[in-house]
Amino acid sequence: MRKGNLLIMAMIAVLLGVIYISLVPVPDPPEPATATQTPAAPEQALAPAAEVERYPIAADSSQTTQPINIEESDSAYGDGLRQLVGAEALAYFYPERMIRRLVATIDNLPRQEAPARMMPVKPVGGPFLVERHTDRMTIDPANDGRYSRYLEIMAAIDVKRLVDMYISFYPVLQQAYRELGYPRGHFNDRLIDTIDDLLATPDLAPPLAVVQPKVLYKFADPALEKRSAGQKMMLRMGADNRARAKRLLTAIRSELLSRSPGA
Repeated sequence: MRKGNLLIMAMIAVLLGVIYISLVPVPDPPEPATATQTPAAPEQALAPAAEVERYPIAADSSQTTQPINIEESDSAYGDGLRQLVGAEALAYFYPERMIRRLVATIDNLPRQEAPARMMPVKPVGGPFLVERHTDRMTIDPANDGRYSRYLEIMAAIDVKRLVDMYISFYPVLQQAYRELGYPRGHFNDRLIDTIDDLLATPDLAPPLAVVQPKVLYKFADPALEKRSAGQKMMLRMGADNRARAKRLLTAIRSELLSRSPGA
């Protein structure tokens, strides 16, 4: 497999790092990743078992016909990631089952739960910060600074190059997606749906109130807590960070659609 083909995976994983935050004060070590999806998801978030391809991806004529071995892709992916973001930033990513983690997370983000054990990117450092008032708790604005390094990486992404590489690497993404239990599904359709769900995150002014019934923090507003896992992550990252992430998501979506003959 050409190392260049793997860079697209690194770029998208960087984006997921930007929108991911752990609500656990001291994160537990991740459980071993498997190729299973989150059960019991809201009906509107489920990917159909059989569907018409809405956003087809044109094949890359430069791609070799040799099958990509997903089981042996971690080493090459890590090399590509190191070339893209440097050895220091490589520490933000889990080193095993990278492709399956990425595909499962993109599939899970529009659902109500996106298990941390499937995330391709480690939680941002430090505890989730809250401000404690007499009658409530709110998200501490200091949380926003925890994303600075992720945002620096994200800002350097060339969207056209990202989509070029995505197209060349699409067969292995599709393979991993169908392993999740969608034998007739199309990963690019799910990616567009996930981006649309993230872009639909409401732009709410801070502070946002939270509660801590047990270990995890939850939004005090039940309507917010019922939103998708991806939207809740976007809400917790802060208004300015969310705006920056939405700009990149919009650019990625536009570039993806420009390459889809069915769009």
